[in-house]
This record gives sequence, structure tokens and C-alpha cells, in this order.
Amino acid sequence: MTQVEVGTEEGLKHDSAIFCDDLTSIIKNRLTDYIGSLTDPKIEALNTALRTALAIE
Repeated sequence: MTQVEVGTEEGLKHDSAIFCDDLTSIIKNRLTDYIGSLTDPKIEALNTALRTALAIE
């Protein structure tokens, strides 16, 4: 699986998902508003999804 479900538990207003199949880089100063943060289990799920999407062992 290459997506991670996120939502109000992470500080978002709505349920959403992090899609790791279509990564885009942006300049850090374009990030203007703090929205939320990931719990340790969500970070691990994100790490797993990224390893899968990038074919990293």
C-alpha cells in the first residue's frame, strides 16, 4: 500500500490521505500554515508506504 489515511486525529479538518506514488518537492518557505502532526504509528505507516512506492528495501 502506498497511501496513508489521515484525518482529525492528526489535526486535519477532514479525512484525507497521503499518496506516496506521486511525490512532489516544494520549497520549505511555501509551507505557510501549520495544520497538524503525525503520531508515531502514522509515521511508521508513512515510512512503509514510501519504501513501497520508491522500491526501497
